[in-house]
Amino acid sequence: MEPPERPARGAFAPWDDPAATPLVVFDGVTKRFGAETAVAELSLAVHAREFFALLGPSGCGKSTLMRMLAGFETPSEGRVLLAGQDLAGVPPHLRPVNMMFQSYALFPHMSVEKNVAFGLAMEGRPRDEIGARVGEALRMVKLDGLAGRKPHQLSGGQRQRVALARALVKQPKVLLLDEPLGALDRKLLQERLGLTFIIVTHDQDEAMTMATRIAVMDKGRIAQVGTPPVIYEAPASRYVAGFIGEINLVEGMVSAVEGRRVTVATAVGDLAVSEAAETVAVGQAVAVAWRPEKTRIVRAGEAISNGRAVISGTVHDVGYLGGRTTYHVDASGLRLKAAVANAARSVERPLGAGDKVKLAVTPDALILLVR
Repeated sequence: MEPPERPARGAFAPWDDPAATPLVVFDGVTKRFGAETAVAELSLAVHAREFFALLGPSGCGKSTLMRMLAGFETPSEGRVLLAGQDLAGVPPHLRPVNMMFQSYALFPHMSVEKNVAFGLAMEGRPRDEIGARVGEALRMVKLDGLAGRKPHQLSGGQRQRVALARALVKQPKVLLLDEPLGALDRKLLQERLGLTFIIVTHDQDEAMTMATRIAVMDKGRIAQVGTPPVIYEAPASRYVAGFIGEINLVEGMVSAVEGRRVTVATAVGDLAVSEAAETVAVGQAVAVAWRPEKTRIVRAGEAISNGRAVISGTVHDVGYLGGRTTYHVDASGLRLKAAVANAARSVERPLGAGDKVKLAVTPDALILLVR
């Protein structure tokens, strides 16, 4: 029988339902290794059938957090709960969780079929049951024709699918993925399996395209949790804004506050943010950020419609990326970017290094950052 299809990401939002019960809960979790704190007083909830990404640089604590859920590490403080059960004292092999390692950890002397069957055989499952479940898992990852091969006879992507099948065959409630997704069928993972996935990754594109929600981590703490559009369009701090995608960020001081409209005096002029997410006061130090693709660039002599912040500068460099061109512009001692879609087929760029230009951005594209 085909596994149930997962709801479309846009219609799937249990985290917005106060009555929804999370499947996985990290409750005030801290993990220390000697004098080093890898995870600090962290609380997080993941719902059933989410594809949840822990995103951050090396050393931020994301792998440690996942290993505590799998049972390979024990919290120094706090609790880890799965389906309401405190997992303290439950060994890894008795947890309804399976972890797929980045190295795949396949047995080189075993066939694909025996690699996938290994966990079930260790549990003492009947031979008929093992055969049926292994066959289903291999069909699910499209490897049923390669059951007799050894790992060295497979491509990297096929070995990855064997590791996935071995994890799926045990029918876990949660599947943990340690940066392994490059060669996997994303549609298979997101839409067909109907499981709960938690992925550890430093790859922003992978997290943004696959995850229902993302937790951006920094130094053992969560900097922000949100859906990919929220993380990208409404970062909660300078760190998140700078970590996710490219961004222009200018430091300044609040010069006026009118409701949610905040004007900030900066080195490139006054920038008026139309929808500030946080309350600020005149004289407060803040930052204003905006994405390069929301920036219009024109020659210095060209007119720009009213209502936009206008910044004068000089093109320092031009990066042609096929689908878009990125202009690096020097403005009042800052290096800003404007990304322009290459809608017309042309091999010549209208602007080049040394050209005097104006950058324009609308108030609703500006983000006010306090942290």
